Amino acid sequence: MRALPTLVDKEIVLAVTGSIAAVETVRLAHALRRRGARVQAVMSPAACRILHPDALTYATGRPAITAISGLVEHVAFCGDEGSADLLLVAPCTANTLCKIAHGIDDTPVTTFATTALGRDMPIVVVPAMHHSMFRHPGVANCQKTLKSWGIGIVNPRIEEGKAKIADIEEIVLWCERKLLGKSLEGRHILITSGPCREAVDDVRILTTRSSGRMGEALARHAFRLGARVTLVHQGSVPCAENVQVASAEEMRQAVHRILSRGDVDLYLSAAAISDFSPELHPGKIPSGTPIALSLRPLPKLIDEVRTRYRVPVVAFKMGYDEEDRARKMLDSGIGLVVINRPDVMGSEESRVTVLGGSGFRKEAIGTKDEVAREILDAALPLLLPG
Repeated sequence: MRALPTLVDKEIVLAVTGSIAAVETVRLAHALRRRGARVQAVMSPAACRILHPDALTYATGRPAITAISGLVEHVAFCGDEGSADLLLVAPCTANTLCKIAHGIDDTPVTTFATTALGRDMPIVVVPAMHHSMFRHPGVANCQKTLKSWGIGIVNPRIEEGKAKIADIEEIVLWCERKLLGKSLEGRHILITSGPCREAVDDVRILTTRSSGRMGEALARHAFRLGARVTLVHQGSVPCAENVQVASAEEMRQAVHRILSRGDVDLYLSAAAISDFSPELHPGKIPSGTPIALSLRPLPKLIDEVRTRYRVPVVAFKMGYDEEDRARKMLDSGIGLVVINRPDVMGSEESRVTVLGGSGFRKEAIGTKDEVAREILDAALPLLLPG
């Protein structure tokens, strides 16, 4: 699937330190470039002992910087008139993290960092080290210092006694968040996504062909725009609070629990929430046995949300000829209705019609990420001031 070109015309300095995770930076450079960024690698001496500079020269298409020369590269890229838009320190060792927090310059990476901090340019730091080092109170305090300066810290994955470098997708999302407009900064976005599973017996379920990709794309893009994102679904998406549910009733309870806190600014109901629940047959229905399923209608969660909470709602409706019904939903207080086509359900591409008040109508066609961007752009006017 093609990457969303979120970083076109952006220049990112990829600063690499002496963690074994440095071997991941070739893939990271490629991921940033696929989104349109120009990438310039800077390496500490310790990083050069783990990954040859030629590898990052190849990955970025530019000679990797391994020493500060008379060209004063740190000023050219990160100084007041520098060309770079973002400094990404990935991976960042405990040693480098603490040096940045204390203004110590003794490698090309720390010199770039001090220059970038003085300019107040966007910075993202991606720690990677042994877990015991990550837990060190001095390292923890230095992270707090960096966060207080507005630096983004991408939390590591704690596995096998190590604080491993975050997944590339998560790192890229943080870069996008730092570089894109902050239209959702300080906002809490609640999204329901994917299919629900209703038990038929102890083995079988009744569900839909929904993949959940649209809800996941909406969560990613809301995070890019600065939001705090809560995603109620069955999977896991980086940079979001993932609330795991299976059935429609579990989703209903989770949504009410979250909305009752009173801090949600926008609810996007992208899930294919079950309309019916079958009567449960205990045990396993024997194979080959003719059976008739009795289906019980379930409450409409979106109607409950609309009537109980003061929160703008974006509803999703499946069908080919649903505009009249969608307009009735708008008349009832729904802020925006997104009409999906059944023939693209579960695919990587999407084709929707977005309807809003005052006759607003917009067609959106493309990848899930591209369409999610269009939907959120249309939803921004729904947000209450503040």
